[in-house]
Amino acid sequence: MRCSAVLLAAGSASRMGHRPKCLLERDGQALIRRTALALLDAGIQEVVVVLGHYAHDIAPALQGLSVRTVTNPHPEQGIISSQRLGLQSIGSACDAVVMALADQPLIDAPDIAQLLGAFEQRDAGRELLFPQVQGLPGNPVVLSAAVRQAVLAESDDFGCQTWRQSHRHRVQAWASDKLHYIVDLDSQADITSVEQSFGVQLRWPAVS
Repeated sequence: MRCSAVLLAAGSASRMGHRPKCLLERDGQALIRRTALALLDAGIQEVVVVLGHYAHDIAPALQGLSVRTVTNPHPEQGIISSQRLGLQSIGSACDAVVMALADQPLIDAPDIAQLLGAFEQRDAGRELLFPQVQGLPGNPVVLSAAVRQAVLAESDDFGCQTWRQSHRHRVQAWASDKLHYIVDLDSQADITSVEQSFGVQLRWPAVS
């Protein structure tokens, strides 16, 4: 199975004080670089990173990696515009696309690999798979090439979630006990929670 990935990092991080949360560092490494490496190490052949707000600040964190960056010229239009740009930017030869977020501090390569394995073994007729932990939907999400084409065939306000809601019979929840899939960062309180719950320290990069 040939897999591509779209890594979303275009948001304004308004609840994080308008600082790019994907630049928070775990063990001295920016989360966006850590996530990109996890995708590559899990065997993803192509990674497209969608930047928007703070593109100039974030791009250096990806230097030297085999990823491609694209910049959403209108990130204020929301996540759908970034999803669509990412789906448009990947190569047409992929069988599946991982839609990943840049603010999940616990996601690692084994998590991605397990998710891809579940997608390969999904039930017949299912075209989108997401992890479900303790009854909660998580990320990343894996979608087939057919879903990618279907989303891009629609209008600019049509995204993956819209497809998911209107094709529930083709969506599969993959049950997992890994909390990694449901932990993300929206506020300073989330940073504190990650440290208290998992012993993972996240630090803002030093100002040069």
